[in-house]
Amino acid sequence: MTPITPCSVGFPKSQELRTKSFFPLHFLLMFFKKKEKQEHKILRQIVRTGDQLQPEYHRATPECPHPERWSMFDSMTAEAEVLEFIRTVVTTIKPELVVETGTFSGISTLWIAEGLKANGRGRVITCEFDPQVYENAKARIAASGLGNWIELRNESSLEMKVEGTIDLFFSDSDMPIREQEIRRFLPQMNPYGLILMHDASSHLKIVREAALKLEREGLISVVLLPTPRGLVVAQKREGRR
Repeated sequence: MTPITPCSVGFPKSQELRTKSFFPLHFLLMFFKKKEKQEHKILRQIVRTGDQLQPEYHRATPECPHPERWSMFDSMTAEAEVLEFIRTVVTTIKPELVVETGTFSGISTLWIAEGLKANGRGRVITCEFDPQVYENAKARIAASGLGNWIELRNESSLEMKVEGTIDLFFSDSDMPIREQEIRRFLPQMNPYGLILMHDASSHLKIVREAALKLEREGLISVVLLPTPRGLVVAQKREGRR
């Protein structure tokens, strides 16, 4: 099957800034503005240049000493090989319900949807917090011909309500909230389903440490795939036989 290559990819991840009340308001506004500016700068660049497959940018890590052997469209979208892996997971486990957090450009959503289309069943619910990034992803999904398989929402993953049992969960939103996402949706996870967490390299740390913490608590079983930016493949422990 020919991989999907949408007309543009790589809109950056949404920032869900949640801070303590004691931070000065002007500091929060300056910080959020800076982060938004970077997001939209990358978005404009991708709109201007389109798809450009290139060597992965991430630095070498002990688990992945040659990241240049992987490919990427940009620094925010998952590595091309990870996208292929996710689509293969979809066609392998045949999920009825997939939940993705952090839509950004929508490219990973489309690869998931392509897998669902190949299966002939299922749907993906995906959420994007940033309104501008959401609108851009919405337009691309509408033009993709895969909209029937996708439910795109403009909301926080920590507020999103999903009905039913989740067979595949792809956590790829703002890194500091990944642990909260897993804890929030874990009760709805199919014990035989899969949890994927992107950006789990030993260099990025925060997602990797969150996954291992959840494993130490006996909530999930974790496998760390040695990709450039790291990928957790996990499964809920409760309910397995």
